[in-house]
Amino acid sequence: MIEKVNLSQKFNLFQDYWSPRIAGEINASHVKLVKLKGEFVWHHHDVEDELFLVVKGHLLIKLRD
Repeated sequence: MIEKVNLSQKFNLFQDYWSPRIAGEINASHVKLVKLKGEFVWHHHDVEDELFLVVKGHLLIKLRD
């Protein structure tokens, strides 16, 4: 059974930026919430993918190629 998570409630639990919080798990993968502000430093993960779901505001991603 999948547990429902209210993202607005979870985001209200913290105020700091750049500090991911685990909100749940799907298929053995963590679902993390984070508040971003300013420039996001380019990085990659060798064995993980990332999904960016913008709940409030906007996110501009410039790909290197």
